[in-house]
Amino acid sequence: MSNPTNNPMLLKITEIQGRGRSLVSTQPLKAGQVILQDSPILLYPATTPSKNGEFSNFCSNCFKKLHVNSTNSNNLNSCPSCSYHALFCNPNCQTSALSGSHSTWVCQALNYIRYSSPNLPFLQDPDTQIQARFLVSAYNLAVTSPSNFQLLLSLQGEAPLIPNPQTQALHSFIASLSPPQSGFGFSPELTAALLAKDKQNAFGLMDENSTDERTVRAYGIYPKASFFNHDCLPNACRFDYVDGSNSGGSSGSAVPDNITSNTDIIIRVIHDVPEGREICLSYFPVTWTYLERQTRLKDDYGFECDCDRCKVEVNWKEEDDNSGTGMEPDNDEAMEGSDEDANEADNDFPHAYFFVKYVCDRDNCGGTLAPLPPSQDSSPSDVLECNVCGRLRKEEEDDMDGDNGNDEDGDMLEE
Repeated sequence: MSNPTNNPMLLKITEIQGRGRSLVSTQPLKAGQVILQDSPILLYPATTPSKNGEFSNFCSNCFKKLHVNSTNSNNLNSCPSCSYHALFCNPNCQTSALSGSHSTWVCQALNYIRYSSPNLPFLQDPDTQIQARFLVSAYNLAVTSPSNFQLLLSLQGEAPLIPNPQTQALHSFIASLSPPQSGFGFSPELTAALLAKDKQNAFGLMDENSTDERTVRAYGIYPKASFFNHDCLPNACRFDYVDGSNSGGSSGSAVPDNITSNTDIIIRVIHDVPEGREICLSYFPVTWTYLERQTRLKDDYGFECDCDRCKVEVNWKEEDDNSGTGMEPDNDEAMEGSDEDANEADNDFPHAYFFVKYVCDRDNCGGTLAPLPPSQDSSPSDVLECNVCGRLRKEEEDDMDGDNGNDEDGDMLEE
């Protein structure tokens, strides 16, 4: 794959020393410009219905929100043969799932995971259950779409030469489910390789932002978006519109006219970016502290970040590391798209401008704001959209209180 974007004129893959394969702009990019729309090659549920007979709150194919209650559950499209209580938002999703992602084997396997987890000590851990559901989906993909399975194996993520005991236990568990045979085989080494791909490439499709901590409804592997490297000072962020608005379900959000599937994700640049600049996402909420960010990167991705923001915050005392106060881009690019307010930022915290302008201050949100795409004549938009709650805000409504919450951007990789 020579270029992972819809428009080969916008981005190209370049090797950057110390960062590996990276995506850089091939031309100046305008604030809000869509640089990628990507579809998943694999989706799998983050949770399972409870064992008391409750149905899932999401479509088991496209993961749209379902409004299920005791009076309408019989009228919804369901899997005809499982006690997993899989429901589908329409007959097309039902047909697609039953012939692919919710095959007979997947149905039986998910049901077994659901009911066996209390009796299997290693499956009582929620994260391990998520890994088991991923492996079920991945080994099913090897049969239903060998080309996508091969693409999954080509993504970044190196497994240890010798699978660890946890991986061995998961492999033995999947083996007990009698997975379908494929041309890729079935081995502890393959299981370890798949888990490594999932750990470094999975994006979380988020549930509504109704509490202080957002939850993940499903995880997806997006092969083109997986090329974006991390920066705690991102110049792009992702949007998804799972429920027809965005993951936050806001009626005010702006759904792209050309979106092909509700599970597509959209990557937009936050501010103007010059030609030749690397495009980066944040793998987790931008409001995380320095210690939280470094711990996640080391544990899940195997590296320490030394971006401009981290170089400032590494010298902070731990009690001062509340990183919800702000950030800015590289010093040498002088914040493309910024204005005079950038010069008013606190000298002790030079990244404050980013948080003032591009972090949502709505209660229990703190998502990342990006301008709506420029008009056809390339005129920039003065309306910013939050990628968590969907709020639309005009630039003149920006305030200087820097109040923050949780962001959605890194819940992409998997929580």
